[in-house]
Amino acid sequence: MSDKRPEPPMSKSGVRRGLVEQEIFDQATRLFAQRGFSGTSFQDIADAVGLTRPALYYYVKSKDDLLARLVAETTVSAATEVAELAQREERSATERVRDIMRHLVRQQGEHGERFRLLLRSEADLPDSVSDSYDANRRAVLRSITRVIEEGIALGEFRTVTPSIAAFGTLGIVNWVAWWYHPNSNLDLEAVSIELAEMAVRSLASEDGRLTSSNPLDVLRSLRLDIDRIEGMLTDPL
Repeated sequence: MSDKRPEPPMSKSGVRRGLVEQEIFDQATRLFAQRGFSGTSFQDIADAVGLTRPALYYYVKSKDDLLARLVAETTVSAATEVAELAQREERSATERVRDIMRHLVRQQGEHGERFRLLLRSEADLPDSVSDSYDANRRAVLRSITRVIEEGIALGEFRTVTPSIAAFGTLGIVNWVAWWYHPNSNLDLEAVSIELAEMAVRSLASEDGRLTSSNPLDVLRSLRLDIDRIEGMLTDPL
């Protein structure tokens, strides 16, 4: 019989602290996104949460700590998740690029405020935070580059410079946080599918048709070609 005792439930004070810390983080994220990191003071954050400046210090040490948490939650998780998608060797390179793109688009669409903040505040990031931010962005780029290299070697993609193609692929994603808004009429899932397909077709063979040996990829490519031809035939002159 195990001697391990169940952990006691979190006290009310612990629950309250967690809620207040989350509110501080959410308000700081909103203000950083609107005004930039350097344009937001510690007092601004205190005012937004409804705390005095000394009370805010009870929960967080500095703006840098809040920004470090934001960078960790946004870029570390992205790098880890993209690496996992890239390593799924049971899927073709085409499928993996599609999976990665759909994931990144959904992340930017769901957390646009955070991504806008990071893009807007790149030049103002403290060195320790900037190093983490850059390292994880490079990790995402490396993961995509490796998948493209495999796709070229397997004949799924045309011959391109993998690192440049990876930059171009990421370029499709990088502005989603700026133009997509949850209240819009655009469906995020449909947006992710369309942009992922755009990325895949940019890597396809010279004639625009995927050279993957996966029958589903071939059928998908043929279906897109047929849809495009039907569109040309039905468009009024």
